[in-house]
Amino acid sequence: MQLLAFAVIAASTGALLARLVPSTGSVASLLPLWAGLIAPVALLLARARPTGIVRFRATDLMWGLGLGLLLRLIQGASERADLQPFPTVSAAGGPFSGAWWIEQGLAAGVVGPVVEELFFRAVILVLVYRLLRRVTGAVAASVAALLCSAGSFVLIHQVFAPLSVSAAVQLLLVGALCAAVVLLTGRIWGAVLAHVVYNVTFLGLGLIGSFAS
Repeated sequence: MQLLAFAVIAASTGALLARLVPSTGSVASLLPLWAGLIAPVALLLARARPTGIVRFRATDLMWGLGLGLLLRLIQGASERADLQPFPTVSAAGGPFSGAWWIEQGLAAGVVGPVVEELFFRAVILVLVYRLLRRVTGAVAASVAALLCSAGSFVLIHQVFAPLSVSAAVQLLLVGALCAAVVLLTGRIWGAVLAHVVYNVTFLGLGLIGSFAS
């Protein structure tokens, strides 16, 4: 319970500090948020030593690739991507500048998903599940943990930019399916890879659109 409370406080503090940075959404503004999310992860690893959840198996690659592509296809279908202009990317200095590769390719494509999955799935999901399992049973605890993990995942994105209903639903689906993978496998890396694939495929589509335009 104390670790869960610390996780909520650390994430809230990180989000508040990130909002105070003038260029909200930049890598500079994300650093305090990432610090707030990583601190509970480090504490959990130091105190609980959950070796099972950080163990890697080859099947995690299949989970990550398959689920990430499925989520991207669902997002495209829900927004009727076939009727929309092909996405393009933009950044200071141009879409293919060093700034773009740092702010989008590295931060949004890799670092962000890894940090978010470690916090929302390895900390929030696991701690809520452990807290409720003895009281409600494994099934009810799993459902509650999944909803808490996915809901807080949407909320942290809402803090930085107002979400449309469709965007919120899509993020909720991403959070819920990533949480389900962790609950089913007992490991975090399938969810991490799914989130990375989901983000990177969007960036890849944007690059293709930018080259073609």
